[in-house]
Amino acid sequence: MLDGLKDNLRVAIKKVVKSSGVDENLIEELAKDVQRALISSDVNVRLVLKITESLKNRSLNETPPPGLSRRDHIVKILYDELAKLLGNDTDFSFQPDRQNKVIMLGIQGSGKTTATAKLAKFLTRQGYAVGVIGADTYRPGALVQLKTMCEKSNVEVYGEENNKDSPGIVKNGLRHFEGQPFDIILVDTAGRHKEEKDLLDEMANIRKVAEPDLALLVIDGTIGQQCFNQAEAFHKTIPVGGILITKLDSSAKGGGAIAASAATGAQIMYIGTGERIDDLEKFAPTRFVGRMLGMGDVQALLDLAKRLESEGDDVRMKRISSGKMNMDDFYYQISEISNAGSLKGIFESMPGIQGAIKEDQLDKMEDRMSKWRYIIQSMTATEKDDPDILNMSRIKRIARGSGWSEHDVKELLKNYKQSKGMIKSAKGRQMQGFMRRFGLGS
Repeated sequence: MLDGLKDNLRVAIKKVVKSSGVDENLIEELAKDVQRALISSDVNVRLVLKITESLKNRSLNETPPPGLSRRDHIVKILYDELAKLLGNDTDFSFQPDRQNKVIMLGIQGSGKTTATAKLAKFLTRQGYAVGVIGADTYRPGALVQLKTMCEKSNVEVYGEENNKDSPGIVKNGLRHFEGQPFDIILVDTAGRHKEEKDLLDEMANIRKVAEPDLALLVIDGTIGQQCFNQAEAFHKTIPVGGILITKLDSSAKGGGAIAASAATGAQIMYIGTGERIDDLEKFAPTRFVGRMLGMGDVQALLDLAKRLESEGDDVRMKRISSGKMNMDDFYYQISEISNAGSLKGIFESMPGIQGAIKEDQLDKMEDRMSKWRYIIQSMTATEKDDPDILNMSRIKRIARGSGWSEHDVKELLKNYKQSKGMIKSAKGRQMQGFMRRFGLGS
C-alpha cells in the first residue's frame, strides 16, 4: 500500500537516525525529503508546506520529553504531523440493541458495491449480524454481483430485480429485516456523479426513507486530490459521516486521496487495501503512519513511556531513575513490557531499532523475561526489597519455588544488577537506555 510514499519517507528517517548529530541543516534536509515524498504521492502542495513548516519549527524549538532523545523526538514530530494530516481516529460506534442503518454513497466506478460486500464481511467478523439491501437500480447486474459476493460471508441480501424505485426498495428492505436479529443494515445505492441532479435527488429521497445512522462515502483512492470535491458535493446532499477509500493497494495517488478526504472534515473510517473480500481494514491514522514510516505502532510505545512517567508511579520512577530500584521495580518494568505486546512488536516500533536485532534473539529475550517473572514471584517481600541478601541457600529455594534452574535465578540477578548500574550512570532516560533498563542490556 502506497509503497512509493513508504519508501521515500523511510529513506528520510534513516538519514536522521544514522546522523552523528542533529542540527538545523539536518532538519532542513528532512523537511525537503518529506516534501518530495508527499508531493510525489499527490498530496496537496499547500498541505505539504504547512506540515513541513510545522515539522521544522517544532524540531528546532521543542525540548524532547523524558524518555526520548532529540533524534527520536524529531521522528516523533514527523509522526505527529503526518497523523494530523490524515485526520482523527473515528469516534463513531454502532449502537447496541437496535438496527443501525448505513447508506453507502459513491461515484459510479468507485467500487461501492464491492466495498459494501467487503464491509459486510468485515463487520460480520467483528461479531455483528449484518443484512444488506441492494438499491442500485441503474447498473445492470449490480444486485447479482452484490448477492454473489455476500454469499461468501453468509450475509443476506434483499433486492428486487425488476423494480426501478430505489427508495421503494429501501423501504421494503427495511421492513423485511425489521424484527429480525440484525445489528447493522447496509444499503448499497446507485453510483452517481456530483453533477447528476436526478440521482442526487433520489439520494435525498432514500435518506428520507432510511433515516440512516451513518452515510458512508466510498471514494476511489486512485483519483487523488479530486476526493475533496467529490466528498464536498455529496456532503451538501446528505451529511457524510464517514469515508471508505478503495484501491489503495496500487495507487500512487493514495496519499492525496487520504489527505483530501480528511480535509473535508468527514472521518476516514475504512480503507480497502486489495482485491480480496478480506482486504478491508479500519483506518487509524496513528497506526497507518507508523506502518508507513516502518516503525510499527509507535503510539503503543509512546503510551508505554507515558504510563511509566504517570503521576501515580512518580515515587517508583524517581527510585528507578536514581539507580535505587529494587526487584519489585524490575518486575514492574518487565510486566509493562509484556502488557505492551511482543518484544518484536516493540522493537519494530522504535526508530532506528527495527531489524537491528535478529528474531531468534528476540525470542530468547522473551523467554528470559517470562522466566524472570516467575522467579521474582517466588521471592519473599524482603528479598524483592533487597536482592543483595540472596545467598546460595535462598537462590536454591527460589529456583525450586519457580520451577526454573539456579542458573536462571543467577542470570536474573546479573541482569538486574547490570540494569541498575546502567541507570545510575546514565544521564537521563534516552530511548536506547529506556529499553536496556528492562534487563535487555546484557
